[in-house]
Amino acid sequence: MCGITGTISRTPLTKEARVRVTAMNNQMSHRGPDGAGDYNAPHLALAMRRLSIIDLTGGWQPLYNEDRSVVVIANGEIYNYVEQRAALETLGHRFNTNSDCETIAHLYEEHGDECVQHLRGMFAFALWDVDRQRLLLARDRMGEKPLYVWEGDGRVVFASELKALLAGLPHTPDLDPVSIDQYFHFGYIPEPRTALQGVRKLPAGHTLAISLKPWRVRQRQYWDMAAAPALEGDPVEDLRAELDTISRLIVRSDVPVGVALSAGLDSSALAALAARAYPGTMHAFSIGYPGRPENDERAGAKALADHLGLPFHDVELATSDMVAAFPQVIRALDDPIADPASFGYYSVNRLAREHGVPVLLQGQGGDELFWGYPWVQQAAEDTLLKQRLYAGQMPTGEKLSRTLQSEWLPLPRDPSPDVWKNWLRTMLGRDDGHETRARWRRIADGYADTPVFMDSVVDFRQAQLRRGGYYGPAMQAQLESRSAYAPFTAPQPWNVPVLMTKLISQTYLLENGIAQGDRLSMASSVELRLPLVDYRLVEIVIGHRKTQPDLNQPPKAWLRAALRDVLPDWVMNRPKLGFSPPTLEWMRALIDAYGGDLRDGALVQAGILTPDGAERAIRREGYKRGVLPMPFKALCLEMWCKQMLSVPASKAESAV
Repeated sequence: MCGITGTISRTPLTKEARVRVTAMNNQMSHRGPDGAGDYNAPHLALAMRRLSIIDLTGGWQPLYNEDRSVVVIANGEIYNYVEQRAALETLGHRFNTNSDCETIAHLYEEHGDECVQHLRGMFAFALWDVDRQRLLLARDRMGEKPLYVWEGDGRVVFASELKALLAGLPHTPDLDPVSIDQYFHFGYIPEPRTALQGVRKLPAGHTLAISLKPWRVRQRQYWDMAAAPALEGDPVEDLRAELDTISRLIVRSDVPVGVALSAGLDSSALAALAARAYPGTMHAFSIGYPGRPENDERAGAKALADHLGLPFHDVELATSDMVAAFPQVIRALDDPIADPASFGYYSVNRLAREHGVPVLLQGQGGDELFWGYPWVQQAAEDTLLKQRLYAGQMPTGEKLSRTLQSEWLPLPRDPSPDVWKNWLRTMLGRDDGHETRARWRRIADGYADTPVFMDSVVDFRQAQLRRGGYYGPAMQAQLESRSAYAPFTAPQPWNVPVLMTKLISQTYLLENGIAQGDRLSMASSVELRLPLVDYRLVEIVIGHRKTQPDLNQPPKAWLRAALRDVLPDWVMNRPKLGFSPPTLEWMRALIDAYGGDLRDGALVQAGILTPDGAERAIRREGYKRGVLPMPFKALCLEMWCKQMLSVPASKAESAV
């Protein structure tokens, strides 16, 4: 696990450019406290920071092939390196280290750019082909490891973190209005966009190849989960077999491995499976809140830890501690992410490091892959209705909106109010008149190429309604009416279960869950491993979903069936709590402590917020339980600008 950075230029690099690469690398010391490495060529400078996990004494980077014509710096873990190394050695390859990442260099010798197809794990790497004078950047299929890219003036600059990338640029880029608008709708910025103009994320499952002679920059997608082949047979058996396999692979480590444990199904299953495969004693880490409220999961987590024989450690998160750590957490996040749970992720990783455990397993991905969020399942059902509407299988949207008639559910003959109410409840799934109308409009009156997705979330809809009262004129002038819908726009026809799995994975899972996991673990120099987002598990889910859709089954039906002999019934039958902090209390405390920063802050000076909009945020306008309101998002973004950019007023005024 490391941080990587570098630059390649059409013209020979100057001394100043090389100094900037060193500065970028220094910004990532938390990602690699155990040492650093670099490589230099006339047009190229590479650098990395190392967190030693595999081959503690010998696995220093850069890594090379036999004749040093292939140079690699890599961030992540190649879980199947043992198997790949054995296969490569039978082909005559000689290894210089026992590092998992050295396999990348030798696989490139055999397969060229297709080496990525043979890697199972989480990774972002830079590979320099000395003979071809060509740099290959790559990112793992699910995007567990980040890679930021800036391109301009015949140069490409890249880094594992945005704060590092900024240290290598000639100037601080301006804020990007479209990205900022998406942030206010989602609470994060979907890839490949970032908050800054001209800076992008290399998308998950992509490579970027830069050739010197002739100068050429070419990006290519090498994996798409939606393209997974259809599978027949029993999905439960296939999932169980793959869960057993990945559980064996992800505990490979030369340092202690622990597990972040809640009372939920996903982390409980992960703990049970990994503990079986781990050769040592695995420690469990959890968080809780003063007074042990209903959302405190420590009791359930400890009960399972005791059942499995895992030493258990926990930390209690006071509101005052969260408020004090807020600036530090925002900086550690690297991207602007408005999630009150950030402090919990930050704290559990810090707890693991304090106990000498630099590798932590976490259960993210189960909810996204197995219909763990009711709103996603409902959005999928609504999208199926929308697709039927546009296929001409139902009356027009106008007629539906006006009369609520339906061909797939006959109108009731009895006109009494109670009968009509039951019909509406059955048809639309809600008995709230206002929400019913809003939901119907999303189905019948939306854009033809936009499935029902994030627009069904209250948070997104609140941004649609309130942005006019927050955004400055210059900000609004640069937005298109559909810019916030772009991350979930796809042409019909849709394979709805597959599409929904892909959309939730590429938005909320990737940019909220996975991104927070990476940044907030690395802030404490901890490597976070997420077995449930292993790409083979994903392909099995998609493959079976193509032949036997599970949309109408109970949440996590396949996963629960696959775990039937792994966890005791008292764990399997526990109600879902989720990783939920005291959201309302924390938001109020943060606004009270830092809200004044919004007044004439960077967002007001940049024209993102009007002065009146800032005052609305300071007054905590629009708070509602279960919603991440505009004020909280504005505060997080303001603090992000303060921590990440340090943009002087004269610069900020021209940001939009």
